Amino acid sequence: MTNRQILQAMSGLMAGMFVAILAGTVVANALPTIIADLEASQSSYTWVVTAELLAMTATVPLWGKLSDLFDKKLLLQLSLGMFVVGSLLAGFSHDVELLILSRVVQGIGAGGLTALAQVVMAAIIPPRRLGKYAGIFGAVFAIGTVAGPLVGGVLVDTSWLGWRWCFFIGVPFALLAIALLQRTLRLPAVARREAKIDFLGAFLIVAGVCALLIWVTLAGNEFDWVSWQTAALTGAGVLLLVAAVFVEARTAEPVIPLGIFRNRTVTLTTVASLLVGVAMFGGTVFLSQYFQVSLGKSPTVAGLMSLPMILGLLVSSTVAGQVISKTGVWKRYLVAGAVIMTVGLGLLSTIDADTSFTLLSAYMAVLGIGVGMLMQNLVLAAQNDVPASELGAATSVLSFFRSMGGTIGTSVLGAILANRVASEMTKGLDAAGIPAGGDGGGENSVPDMSTLPEPVRQIVEHAYGVATADLFLIATPCALLALLTVVFIKEKPLKTTSGMERLAEEAATARETDKSVVGS
Repeated sequence: MTNRQILQAMSGLMAGMFVAILAGTVVANALPTIIADLEASQSSYTWVVTAELLAMTATVPLWGKLSDLFDKKLLLQLSLGMFVVGSLLAGFSHDVELLILSRVVQGIGAGGLTALAQVVMAAIIPPRRLGKYAGIFGAVFAIGTVAGPLVGGVLVDTSWLGWRWCFFIGVPFALLAIALLQRTLRLPAVARREAKIDFLGAFLIVAGVCALLIWVTLAGNEFDWVSWQTAALTGAGVLLLVAAVFVEARTAEPVIPLGIFRNRTVTLTTVASLLVGVAMFGGTVFLSQYFQVSLGKSPTVAGLMSLPMILGLLVSSTVAGQVISKTGVWKRYLVAGAVIMTVGLGLLSTIDADTSFTLLSAYMAVLGIGVGMLMQNLVLAAQNDVPASELGAATSVLSFFRSMGGTIGTSVLGAILANRVASEMTKGLDAAGIPAGGDGGGENSVPDMSTLPEPVRQIVEHAYGVATADLFLIATPCALLALLTVVFIKEKPLKTTSGMERLAEEAATARETDKSVVGS
């Protein structure tokens, strides 16, 4: 494909990826309003977020495997269609139960988009040329991740729109993506072996992952980390995943081919993706809350304050991708990205309620630059080192573990944040001689800063500043471990043929082998 044909095909892929990322982030600043309008509980607040994330994370490997067996273009359009249905259901919801169900449908569609967009890229673009296009995708990922809360805040703050448009806004993008894919994406037909779907393995993987994700999401909020609920969920999750490994090792068409983990590059990039998910998502997801509570900014301004991180990621992912495509050298950018990400998290661990926006912007830009150089190129390294027939499985495994890391990091660090805030507020109130209670704060609620008297307000701002810095301090060792993992990845020359071309070559080789066997 020419560069023009690739860019035309990527227009639909980018619109789809933007929709998938937006689905998970646009409601961040709108949730308090949504829950209040639907007269729902605090536990419902958690499930509106968790339902979409669970469905997306758990189904990514399934979409990846399906892409190795069926038409990728049709699967992409199907996932976009599911996203449209889920978005419309969410926008028209009049009770929280329907909203949570619609978020599950959205999550399944978003899981397909997350996995399939990168699989299709690898199918039509040779690894040697993939770097510069992967940089564009990294930029789209960054914009969707950080701009989502900004868009959500603006929609909620605009009286004639309201929170329902947080769900409706993705529908035009999804419909546009379906039309663009139909018009621009041309994937040649390749002879495939008979498709056999491992339904038992798929069920065991989804059930086991969901059990563990529900545990890390609710532990520390709905129940204690050490409790019978923890024992039940972790025990069930581990048993289901052990059973899944047993089934996957013995089936002809496993959802996740365990053999790909014999590949050193796949194993190391998977571990690094998990750690990047913990460090990046676990640390940055609470920045919006820090801007609003500790620095006293509105939802819209809080979204704008994240722009330095977006710009850092946008520039680094694009420039690194262009240089990799030009030179064919990629490992140095993985290592440099991991180093810069670690430094950025370390710098952010020094913030407090009095940190200037100039300094904060510099720290966020450093983090964005590191993530931009690292995240997308981990996928490139793995895709370059697996057979074309396993591109979908390998790509989805990396996306799955990155999402898993983000979920674990967000949940665990969220519990740490709540406990740290509570202890800092208690300490501050005692030192000021103010009786505890009635301050609107606590472990399970965010105080309404506009209603607090000035002495209490300063204590709350300080507590959230200190607690947020602690989160980045905890995330820093995860980034350091990611750096150590990346160092051991062996650099291999980038292939000059696309996934579809390699798949055709592999099929031809298999036919020749079969003829030789029959002839002998």
